[in-house]
Amino acid sequence: MNLIDLGWNEYFKERFAPYGERGLVPARVVKQQRDRSVLDGGGGEWVGEVSGRFRHEAGGPADYPVAGDWAAVEPPRGGPALIQAVLPRRSVFKRKAAGDAVEAQVAAANIDTVFLVTGLDGDFSLRRIERYLTAAWDGGASPVVVLNKADLRDDLAAVVLDVERVAPGTPVVTTSALGEEGVDALRPYLVPRTTVALLGSSGVGKSTLINRLLGEDRQRTAPTIDAEGRGRHTTTERELVALPDGTLLIDTPGMRELQLWADEASLDRSFEDIGRLAADCRFADCRHADEPGCAVRAAIASGALDAARLESWFKLAKELRYLSLKQDVRARRESERAFGRRVANYLKNVYKDKRGGY
Repeated sequence: MNLIDLGWNEYFKERFAPYGERGLVPARVVKQQRDRSVLDGGGGEWVGEVSGRFRHEAGGPADYPVAGDWAAVEPPRGGPALIQAVLPRRSVFKRKAAGDAVEAQVAAANIDTVFLVTGLDGDFSLRRIERYLTAAWDGGASPVVVLNKADLRDDLAAVVLDVERVAPGTPVVTTSALGEEGVDALRPYLVPRTTVALLGSSGVGKSTLINRLLGEDRQRTAPTIDAEGRGRHTTTERELVALPDGTLLIDTPGMRELQLWADEASLDRSFEDIGRLAADCRFADCRHADEPGCAVRAAIASGALDAARLESWFKLAKELRYLSLKQDVRARRESERAFGRRVANYLKNVYKDKRGGY
């Protein structure tokens, strides 16, 4: 494939220009393997790694290349290609890194459409869909909710209606990667030279969907672990592959959990139905608890809004506020450390000047 077939466009061309003047070339990250990347510069694949300067200047793990990134690269000369910079991303799908670290983990970059895949088996959850939608809106890609394993449900129409209620304004499609329905519902969202990412929990059938789209068994699959549908990871690397029609598709490992790394604006986008109701509350600062004239509570009382939907909004809003507080603490600590380093360097230079007799 050439660069344009890989998704190269004016956005990346403009941002690459300063690096081209330094003799670097553009390449897209098609696979990420721990400390090494597989790059495609339009004329074949290279193994690449970030340069020492890149490591020194990177602000954290989220700055490192991931599948879908465009990079400014020094071509290989008897060794791996050196990634000198990652071009600004048009969109990302990110989550909070596991554990206590207050940092983002990027799953994929420069995505046009993100398929949020969930299985219609025992592990189906409306609350998880709300969480994934919030992350997708925050990242800038256009989400599509994909309900896989549709052949397992006799109440499919009712399930789709429930999902549409928690995903206002978002397309909802049904597929059966192993059934007769196949993946035809995904075809309208597959456009040559655009990038689509598949994200979802373990065992939802992402790899099987990709095999159907590719027309071959390229991605390894495995049966789910138990009767509730919890699956094992079958994809272990994030990889960009080209479909026969020219669409670029990124598969990602299944996520055991998705801790949000987003802002409240993204939450508002995912819960815009509650936002519309809240506009009619008597008080502008209504907390939708026990205030008089609360339009949100009135909608719950009338059956127009599911109480579980409001509880989910409360939970995610609390999670994002807590994340914001931790980010503020981290930023303050980093500022204090930076100030300490500047003071130490100043005193060091003063001491050197005195020893030199100046």
